[in-house]
Amino acid sequence: MEVFLTEQFEQAYEKLTDAERRSVRKALSLLGEDLRYPGLHVKKIEGRQNVWEARPSKRLRMTFELKEGIIVVRNVGEHDKVLKKP
Repeated sequence: MEVFLTEQFEQAYEKLTDAERRSVRKALSLLGEDLRYPGLHVKKIEGRQNVWEARPSKRLRMTFELKEGIIVVRNVGEHDKVLKKP
């Protein structure tokens, strides 16, 4: 599946450490291959229409939407901050 990165995601990604970026790159690759990959713990965000979250690491969360066969990655960062502004 194709993965599209929003400007918001790219700005948040730039603020991450090198180790966090490696985790996110791996998660993006896995997400594009298989949305159900167990290590990503993908789940729908309650109260949001068609917005999902995935876990690149224990501390980090990525949010994304599914649009016509494309994964649109919206945000990445610390769990609480990202889920307040998915």
